This record gives sequence, C-alpha cells and structure tokens, in this order.
Amino acid sequence: MYFGLGQLCSNAAHTRISALEHPMGRLPPHRVSYRPNEYSRFRGVDAASRARRQAKRVVIGHDVWIGHGAVVMPGVAIGNGAVVGANAVVTRDVPAYAIVAGAPARPLGRRFPEEVAARIERLGWWDWAPEKLAEAIPDMQALPIEAFLDRWERVA
Repeated sequence: MYFGLGQLCSNAAHTRISALEHPMGRLPPHRVSYRPNEYSRFRGVDAASRARRQAKRVVIGHDVWIGHGAVVMPGVAIGNGAVVGANAVVTRDVPAYAIVAGAPARPLGRRFPEEVAARIERLGWWDWAPEKLAEAIPDMQALPIEAFLDRWERVA
C-alpha cells in the first residue's frame, strides 16, 4: 500500500490518493517507459520507478476530510483534523486542522484555534471504544467544541 490512513476519515467520490507521477525526464513520460509489461510481454515493470513510488508514501491523519475530486500527490502528509477542499491538488504537507483548497492546494484557514486543536489531540477521541464513541455522539451533535471538550476531558 502506498498510503497510511488514520481513523474516522472521510473522502468523497473521485479522490486520488498517491496519484501516479510520470517520469518527466524520460522520453516518453508515458507508462510504456515504466510499465512496459502492458505493451510487451517480454518487458517487466521498471523496478526503480516502482521503488521510487513506494518510497513516497502518503500519510493521512485521523479525522481528515478530503473533498470530491481531490488529488493527493505522493509523499504528502495530511495532519489530523485537516480538510482538503473539492478538486484540490495537494502537493505539500497539510498541517493538522488546516483547511486547504485549490490547485495547487493553499491554506485557507484552520478548523479550530491552535489551543482547541491541542485539546482535541490530547483527547484522542478517534481511539475511543465504539461504545464510548456512541455515547459521545449526541454531545458531538449538540455542543460547541469547547463545551464538548470540557465535558469529555473529564470523562476520559
């Protein structure tokens, strides 16, 4: 697998994770140069190209939302709680709780202030047992984030 995916992430339709990079320095950059086995039964897959691609793992944190049609390029890390807008092309790491969009993706803002994001990180709600998560859902739906944290930091 070319990527690692955190817990409780959402990705919309038509997203591409670790989209294939074509070898721009080759003639041609077409897949015939790195996957010749598709064109000739006497040629195998280019092992060096495969190794370069495998070395560029994508890492996606917990509670990440990736919008419709977004493309995440190889070697990118997306931090916990980040949001990637629809049709974004992510070419650089995305900090935790950042909201990015565009082609290439650029920061638009943050989901939460840094001190709230730090509290969410400490709470680690994505690792809760299913029973505890189910118990917290009504509060997730009804409480402002600070009130949710105040209540569930005491429970945790």
